[in-house]
Amino acid sequence: MTQGKAIIFAAPSGSGKTTIVKHLLQQIPTLSFSISASTRDKRGRSEQHGKDYYFLSKEEFKKKIDSNEFIEWEEVYTGNYYGTLKEEVQRIWNEGKHVIFDVEVKGAMNLKKYFGDAALAVFVKVPSMEELEKRLTARGTESRESLSQRLYRAEFEMSFEDKFDVTLLNEDLDSSFAKAEELVSDFLKK
Repeated sequence: MTQGKAIIFAAPSGSGKTTIVKHLLQQIPTLSFSISASTRDKRGRSEQHGKDYYFLSKEEFKKKIDSNEFIEWEEVYTGNYYGTLKEEVQRIWNEGKHVIFDVEVKGAMNLKKYFGDAALAVFVKVPSMEELEKRLTARGTESRESLSQRLYRAEFEMSFEDKFDVTLLNEDLDSSFAKAEELVSDFLKK
C-alpha cells in the first residue's frame, strides 16, 4: 500500500479552516483534499457530490459503517453523519500526493490516532466566541437554531485544542495563510 502523509485541519465551524485549507491546496501542489462523506443536505446550489462531499443517504452511510469502509466517522449534529472513507485516502496516495483533511474536532482526533506520526494535526482557533458568532452570522446560512447549536458545539470543541500538534490562531487571514504554509511545508520536508 502506498502511503503519503496526512495533514489534518480542524476547528469549530466558522473558524476559517476551510478557507485556509483551500489556500494551501492552491499553494502546495503535492496536497490533495480528502473529500468527506456526509448525510447532511447540500448548502445551496454550489456544493457538488464528489467535490465538496460524498453526499450519502443515512442508509448508505450506515452500510459503509457496517462494512468497515471508514477510517473514522461521527454523528456531528443529530442525524448528520460525517466520515473519512479509506478508499478516498488511498486514491490520493496512489496519485503520489499527501492528503489534507478539513474535519470536525473529534474526527481529527480519530484521524491523528489512525495515522500517528505520519499526520500533522492543526487546530484553527478563532480569537473569541463573539468573533465566531459574528462569522457564522455573516455566512447567512444558519437559522437561529443551527447557529445556537454550532456555538454550543464550538465551546465543547475548543476544549480539545491541547490534543493537537499545533494551534493556528486565525485573527488575520493573510498571516494565517502564511503560518499554515510554513507549518505544512516544514512537516512535509521531515
